[in-house]
Amino acid sequence: MTGQVAKQDVTSTPDGPDLLTVGVEEEFLLVDPHTGVAVPAVDLVMEQVPPELGGQVEREFQTSQIEIGSPPGLDLGAIRHSLGLLRAGLADAAERAGVRLLAIGTGPVEGPVPPVVDKPRFDRMVERFRLLAPGPGNNGVHVHVGIPDPDTGVRVLNHVRPWLPVLHALTTNSPFSAGEDTGYASWRSVEWEHWPSVAPTPWLDSHAHYQRLIRQLIDSGVMLDEGMLYWYARLSAKYPTVEIRIGDVCPSLDDTILVAALVRALVGTALADIAADRPAPRVDHHLLVAAHWRAAHDGLTGKAVDPHTGEVGPAWDLLDRLVERVRPELVRHGDADRVDDLLAGVRRHGTGAERQRAVYARTGRLVDVVEDVARQTRGGSPTVTD
Repeated sequence: MTGQVAKQDVTSTPDGPDLLTVGVEEEFLLVDPHTGVAVPAVDLVMEQVPPELGGQVEREFQTSQIEIGSPPGLDLGAIRHSLGLLRAGLADAAERAGVRLLAIGTGPVEGPVPPVVDKPRFDRMVERFRLLAPGPGNNGVHVHVGIPDPDTGVRVLNHVRPWLPVLHALTTNSPFSAGEDTGYASWRSVEWEHWPSVAPTPWLDSHAHYQRLIRQLIDSGVMLDEGMLYWYARLSAKYPTVEIRIGDVCPSLDDTILVAALVRALVGTALADIAADRPAPRVDHHLLVAAHWRAAHDGLTGKAVDPHTGEVGPAWDLLDRLVERVRPELVRHGDADRVDDLLAGVRRHGTGAERQRAVYARTGRLVDVVEDVARQTRGGSPTVTD
């Protein structure tokens, strides 16, 4: 996690009471510009990062990865501007280092898996878990939303967990791996689940219960520390935020801002339910597992499991229901029109996974997929899939 996402809280402003701050982290893949193969170039790229961006750019787990973090704020337009500057600056730094920056869930082209960054904590992870390390870069988007206190944060986690599978479907952006179509919209999700602490967030009785589970998981050996709590939603170990961390990194900034707006509105809706003493739905863990698997497999093009009912239906129907569920919070934060416009864009051009497959269907070349993702990473418009 970068140092700049961080200091968030629930903030009162002249625009309205208790508007929620939001911040975004994005992880990227570094690849050979000619072949698209992931390359261990993070040190070379870090040397080229301009000093004014240095505090918002960090190494990630593998030497083929690099991460940025936006300053927290209330205005999604400002966050989009900040992320745009960071993406462009980092893409320029990558090119000066002789590589290319990709906002993609995992490496699509077959090649050797780059080594892990030389860091004592990462060395301990490799020593403990050995071959569980994922493929050539496992890149996600993490959205932080400010909360008033940890006890409320745990209650928020209970309220949001049933809706995370449809956000998972929205963010799918890794259909290819090792030169093949995996059959999944998010192969990153499949790779990521090799780690034993990756799971849907469980039902939590209290913050004390949350802390007790962390201690027990560390004692069991499946985690080295709290930072390895890889639940799809968690409390930040460092900052007063709820962190939603289910999605593949988004190919375009529009996709990222759409996810950030929906996550903030979902957390705001949970806070409103808590204030009104409306209980969170007790969704079965195994049904959540099934819903997330279906989301990773189908994205938005197929079916989705509704964790509230167990029924299976079109994924887009469930996404539309989520948007209507959180619409009062979208309106309160001034995001409703933006979200409607961005969702219309996704209907036109598809998710990241759909766009990648559309390029490959036209050209039959993964290098063209890499080129298109690189263009979107820099700020280019998504290609229409139909």
